[in-house]
Amino acid sequence: MTEPRQADPLHGVTLEMILNHLVSRYGWSELGHVIDIRCFNDNPSIKSSLTFLRRTPWARQKVEELYLRSL
Repeated sequence: MTEPRQADPLHGVTLEMILNHLVSRYGWSELGHVIDIRCFNDNPSIKSSLTFLRRTPWARQKVEELYLRSL
């Protein structure tokens, strides 16, 4: 008998969906204050932020953690 697996709260949620949710909830200014990374503070856009977050695991982790806390 196998134990039931824990449901992954990020399953089926894309990074773009996470970012859009956070921007609509906090706005770029507050988001850049909470997670101090250049792509949120210096001429922010969804496209540039996605590019950075896809290449930077520590930043992506911070964004995912904030998303989970905001739910």
